Amino acid sequence: MKSSTASTVSTVSTVSTVSTVSTVSTWLPVILGLVALVGVTAAQGVLTGRWTGKSVSEELQRNATRLEASFPKEFGPWRMVAETDADPAQLKVAGAVGHISREYQNVDSGARVGVFVVCATPSDASGHTPDRCYPSAGFEIAEQEHRETITLEDGATAEAFSGSFKKPGESLRIFWTYAVTGKWIAPQIARIELANSASVFKIYAIIDETAMPRGEGSRTGLQFLSDLIPEFDRVIFVDEEPAEATTAERGMRSSGPALSSAS
Repeated sequence: MKSSTASTVSTVSTVSTVSTVSTVSTWLPVILGLVALVGVTAAQGVLTGRWTGKSVSEELQRNATRLEASFPKEFGPWRMVAETDADPAQLKVAGAVGHISREYQNVDSGARVGVFVVCATPSDASGHTPDRCYPSAGFEIAEQEHRETITLEDGATAEAFSGSFKKPGESLRIFWTYAVTGKWIAPQIARIELANSASVFKIYAIIDETAMPRGEGSRTGLQFLSDLIPEFDRVIFVDEEPAEATTAERGMRSSGPALSSAS
Protein backbone atom coordinates (compact mmCIF):
# COMPACT_ATOMS: atom_id res chain seq x y z
CA MET A 1 0.00 0.00 0.00
CA LYS A 2 2.77 2.40 0.90
CA SER A 3 4.50 1.70 -2.40
CA SER A 4 1.27 2.26 -4.32
CA THR A 5 0.65 5.53 -2.50
CA ALA A 6 4.18 6.76 -3.18
CA SER A 7 3.78 5.88 -6.84
CA THR A 8 0.50 7.76 -7.01
CA VAL A 9 2.05 10.85 -5.35
CA SER A 10 4.98 10.72 -7.76
CA THR A 11 2.64 10.50 -10.74
CA VAL A 12 0.55 13.42 -9.52
CA SER A 13 3.71 15.47 -8.94
CA THR A 14 4.98 14.71 -12.42
CA VAL A 15 1.65 15.60 -13.99
CA SER A 16 1.57 18.82 -11.98
CA THR A 17 5.08 19.75 -13.10
CA VAL A 18 4.31 19.01 -16.74
CA SER A 19 1.11 21.04 -16.45
CA THR A 20 2.98 23.98 -14.96
CA VAL A 21 5.65 23.89 -17.67
CA SER A 22 2.93 23.65 -20.30
CA THR A 23 1.09 26.63 -18.80
CA VAL A 24 4.28 28.73 -18.68
CA SER A 25 5.11 27.79 -22.28
CA THR A 26 1.62 28.81 -23.35
CA TRP A 27 1.60 32.17 -21.61
CA LEU A 28 5.26 33.16 -22.00
CA PRO A 29 4.84 34.60 -25.53
CA VAL A 30 1.78 36.54 -24.35
CA ILE A 31 3.68 37.96 -21.36
CA LEU A 32 6.67 38.90 -23.50
CA GLY A 33 4.35 40.49 -26.03
CA LEU A 34 2.72 42.61 -23.34
CA VAL A 35 6.12 43.70 -22.03
CA ALA A 36 7.20 44.68 -25.55
CA LEU A 37 3.94 46.56 -26.10
CA VAL A 38 4.36 48.53 -22.90
CA GLY A 39 7.96 49.33 -23.82
CA VAL A 40 7.05 50.53 -27.30
CA THR A 41 4.15 52.59 -25.96
CA ALA A 42 6.36 54.22 -23.34
CA ALA A 43 9.07 54.99 -25.90
CA GLN A 44 6.52 56.40 -28.30
CA GLY A 45 5.10 58.54 -25.51
CA VAL A 46 8.51 60.01 -24.81
CA LEU A 47 9.24 60.62 -28.48
CA THR A 48 5.94 62.36 -29.14
CA GLY A 49 5.87 64.30 -25.89
CA ARG A 50 2.79 62.47 -24.62
CA TRP A 51 4.28 61.91 -21.18
CA THR A 52 5.87 65.32 -20.72
CA GLY A 53 4.39 67.94 -18.47
CA LYS A 54 4.61 70.63 -21.18
CA SER A 55 1.64 71.76 -23.17
CA VAL A 56 3.03 70.81 -26.55
CA SER A 57 0.19 72.36 -28.51
CA GLU A 58 0.66 75.77 -26.87
CA GLU A 59 4.39 75.87 -27.56
CA LEU A 60 3.91 74.58 -31.09
CA GLN A 61 1.28 77.20 -31.80
CA ARG A 62 3.40 79.99 -30.33
CA ASN A 63 6.44 79.02 -32.41
CA ALA A 64 4.36 78.43 -35.53
CA THR A 65 2.78 81.89 -35.21
CA ARG A 66 6.17 83.48 -34.70
CA LEU A 67 7.54 81.69 -37.76
CA GLU A 68 4.78 82.89 -40.06
CA ALA A 69 4.84 86.43 -38.66
CA SER A 70 8.59 87.03 -38.43
CA PHE A 71 10.45 84.92 -41.00
CA PRO A 72 12.64 87.51 -42.75
CA LYS A 73 11.85 88.72 -46.26
CA GLU A 74 15.34 90.20 -46.56
CA PHE A 75 18.70 89.21 -45.08
CA GLY A 76 22.22 89.79 -46.36
CA PRO A 77 22.09 89.95 -50.18
CA TRP A 78 18.91 87.86 -50.33
CA ARG A 79 15.45 89.23 -51.16
CA MET A 80 12.13 87.43 -51.31
CA VAL A 81 10.83 87.39 -54.87
CA ALA A 82 7.74 85.18 -54.48
CA GLU A 83 5.44 83.46 -52.05
CA THR A 84 4.99 79.90 -53.34
CA ASP A 85 2.14 77.46 -52.79
CA ALA A 86 2.75 74.52 -50.48
CA ASP A 87 1.08 71.21 -51.26
CA PRO A 88 -1.60 70.59 -48.56
CA ALA A 89 -0.76 66.87 -48.66
CA GLN A 90 2.90 67.70 -47.98
CA LEU A 91 1.96 69.92 -45.06
CA LYS A 92 -0.20 67.17 -43.60
CA VAL A 93 2.55 64.56 -43.91
CA ALA A 94 5.04 66.97 -42.35
CA GLY A 95 2.69 67.68 -39.43
CA ALA A 96 3.15 71.40 -40.08
CA VAL A 97 1.47 73.63 -37.51
CA GLY A 98 3.06 76.63 -39.21
CA HIS A 99 5.01 76.93 -42.46
CA ILE A 100 6.78 79.26 -44.89
CA SER A 101 7.12 78.58 -48.63
CA ARG A 102 9.04 81.21 -50.63
CA GLU A 103 11.64 81.93 -53.26
CA TYR A 104 14.62 84.21 -52.66
CA GLN A 105 17.13 85.79 -55.02
CA ASN A 106 20.66 86.97 -54.37
CA VAL A 107 20.86 90.58 -55.58
CA ASP A 108 24.59 90.25 -56.26
CA SER A 109 24.80 86.92 -58.10
CA GLY A 110 21.22 86.48 -59.28
CA ALA A 111 21.10 82.96 -57.75
CA ARG A 112 17.68 81.75 -56.62
CA VAL A 113 16.79 79.48 -53.72
CA GLY A 114 13.43 77.99 -52.81
CA VAL A 115 12.71 77.79 -49.09
CA PHE A 116 10.26 75.55 -47.30
CA VAL A 117 10.08 75.75 -43.50
CA VAL A 118 7.80 73.88 -41.12
CA CYS A 119 7.22 74.09 -37.40
CA ALA A 120 6.16 70.69 -36.06
CA THR A 121 6.78 68.08 -33.39
CA PRO A 122 10.09 66.17 -33.63
CA SER A 123 8.16 63.02 -34.52
CA ASP A 124 6.39 64.66 -37.45
CA ALA A 125 9.30 66.77 -38.67
CA SER A 126 11.75 63.87 -38.73
CA GLY A 127 9.63 61.59 -40.87
CA HIS A 128 9.39 63.74 -44.00
CA THR A 129 12.81 63.88 -45.68
CA PRO A 130 13.79 64.48 -49.34
CA ASP A 131 15.20 60.97 -49.80
CA ARG A 132 11.67 59.70 -49.19
CA CYS A 133 9.44 62.26 -50.86
CA TYR A 134 11.40 63.22 -54.00
CA PRO A 135 11.70 59.67 -55.40
CA SER A 136 7.92 59.38 -55.08
CA ALA A 137 7.68 62.53 -57.25
CA GLY A 138 9.68 60.95 -60.06
CA PHE A 139 13.20 61.98 -59.04
CA GLU A 140 16.18 59.67 -58.68
CA ILE A 141 18.74 60.12 -55.92
CA ALA A 142 21.82 61.37 -57.77
CA GLU A 143 23.90 62.02 -54.66
CA GLN A 144 23.18 60.39 -51.31
CA GLU A 145 22.55 62.66 -48.36
CA HIS A 146 25.59 63.69 -46.36
CA ARG A 147 26.35 66.21 -43.64
CA GLU A 148 27.68 69.64 -44.45
CA THR A 149 29.18 72.11 -41.98
CA ILE A 150 28.02 75.70 -42.36
CA THR A 151 30.29 78.47 -41.08
CA LEU A 152 28.33 81.41 -39.66
CA GLU A 153 29.31 85.07 -39.49
CA ASP A 154 30.37 84.88 -35.83
CA GLY A 155 32.60 81.86 -36.41
CA ALA A 156 30.09 79.38 -35.02
CA THR A 157 28.98 76.43 -37.12
CA ALA A 158 25.72 74.72 -38.01
CA GLU A 159 24.95 71.34 -39.57
CA ALA A 160 22.80 70.48 -42.55
CA PHE A 161 22.16 67.50 -44.78
CA SER A 162 22.72 67.87 -48.51
CA GLY A 163 21.78 65.67 -51.44
CA SER A 164 20.89 65.93 -55.12
CA PHE A 165 17.88 64.60 -57.01
CA LYS A 166 17.45 64.31 -60.76
CA LYS A 167 14.90 63.51 -63.41
CA PRO A 168 15.08 64.15 -67.17
CA GLY A 169 15.76 67.85 -67.73
CA GLU A 170 15.93 68.79 -64.04
CA SER A 171 18.49 68.57 -61.26
CA LEU A 172 17.88 69.82 -57.71
CA ARG A 173 20.29 70.35 -54.84
CA ILE A 174 18.53 70.22 -51.47
CA PHE A 175 19.79 71.17 -48.04
CA TRP A 176 17.78 70.45 -44.90
CA THR A 177 18.45 71.09 -41.24
CA TYR A 178 16.64 71.07 -37.89
CA ALA A 179 16.59 73.98 -35.44
CA VAL A 180 15.82 73.94 -31.73
CA THR A 181 16.48 77.07 -29.67
CA GLY A 182 19.27 78.34 -31.86
CA LYS A 183 20.93 74.97 -32.31
CA TRP A 184 21.10 73.77 -35.92
CA ILE A 185 21.78 70.07 -36.37
CA ALA A 186 21.65 67.23 -38.87
CA PRO A 187 20.92 64.30 -36.53
CA GLN A 188 21.42 60.69 -37.52
CA ILE A 189 18.12 59.71 -35.92
CA ALA A 190 16.19 62.96 -35.60
CA ARG A 191 13.18 61.46 -33.85
CA ILE A 192 15.38 60.33 -30.97
CA GLU A 193 17.89 63.17 -30.79
CA LEU A 194 15.15 65.82 -30.81
CA ALA A 195 12.70 63.90 -28.62
CA ASN A 196 13.02 66.21 -25.61
CA SER A 197 11.87 69.22 -27.62
CA ALA A 198 8.23 70.21 -27.82
CA SER A 199 8.61 71.78 -31.24
CA VAL A 200 11.16 71.85 -34.05
CA PHE A 201 11.81 74.09 -37.03
CA LYS A 202 12.88 72.26 -40.16
CA ILE A 203 14.26 74.19 -43.13
CA TYR A 204 14.67 73.03 -46.72
CA ALA A 205 16.79 75.11 -49.11
CA ILE A 206 16.17 74.01 -52.71
CA ILE A 207 18.45 75.01 -55.58
CA ASP A 208 17.75 74.25 -59.24
CA GLU A 209 21.25 73.43 -60.42
CA THR A 210 20.20 72.11 -63.84
CA ALA A 211 22.08 74.83 -65.73
CA MET A 212 24.69 75.58 -63.06
CA PRO A 213 28.41 74.72 -63.28
CA ARG A 214 29.38 71.69 -61.20
CA GLY A 215 29.49 72.53 -57.49
CA GLU A 216 27.73 75.89 -57.83
CA GLY A 217 24.44 74.60 -56.41
CA SER A 218 26.19 73.39 -53.29
CA ARG A 219 28.04 76.69 -52.83
CA THR A 220 24.80 78.62 -53.29
CA GLY A 221 22.95 76.55 -50.69
CA LEU A 222 25.74 76.83 -48.13
CA GLN A 223 25.94 80.61 -48.61
CA PHE A 224 22.18 80.98 -48.35
CA LEU A 225 21.99 79.08 -45.05
CA SER A 226 25.05 80.88 -43.70
CA ASP A 227 23.26 84.19 -44.31
CA LEU A 228 19.81 83.01 -43.17
CA ILE A 229 20.58 81.21 -39.91
CA PRO A 230 21.87 84.21 -37.89
CA GLU A 231 18.86 86.29 -38.96
CA PHE A 232 16.47 83.44 -38.22
CA ASP A 233 17.99 83.10 -34.75
CA ARG A 234 17.62 86.84 -34.20
CA VAL A 235 13.95 87.13 -35.08
CA ILE A 236 12.59 83.67 -34.22
CA PHE A 237 14.61 82.51 -31.23
CA VAL A 238 13.95 85.55 -29.09
CA ASP A 239 13.29 85.58 -25.36
CA GLU A 240 9.77 86.40 -24.33
CA GLU A 241 9.31 89.70 -22.55
CA PRO A 242 9.36 89.49 -18.74
CA ALA A 243 5.87 89.65 -17.28
CA GLU A 244 6.82 92.65 -15.13
CA ALA A 245 7.81 94.84 -18.08
CA THR A 246 5.83 98.07 -18.03
CA THR A 247 3.89 99.54 -20.93
CA ALA A 248 6.45 102.34 -21.16
CA GLU A 249 9.33 99.83 -21.35
CA ARG A 250 7.56 97.89 -24.10
CA GLY A 251 6.97 101.14 -25.98
CA MET A 252 10.65 102.05 -25.75
CA ARG A 253 11.64 98.62 -27.08
CA SER A 254 9.23 98.84 -30.00
CA SER A 255 10.49 102.29 -31.01
CA GLY A 256 13.78 100.83 -32.30
CA PRO A 257 14.48 99.81 -35.91
CA ALA A 258 11.70 97.62 -37.29
CA LEU A 259 12.56 94.04 -38.23
CA SER A 260 11.85 92.86 -41.73
CA SER A 261 9.05 90.32 -41.37
CA ALA A 262 6.45 88.43 -43.31
CA SER A 263 2.90 89.73 -43.20
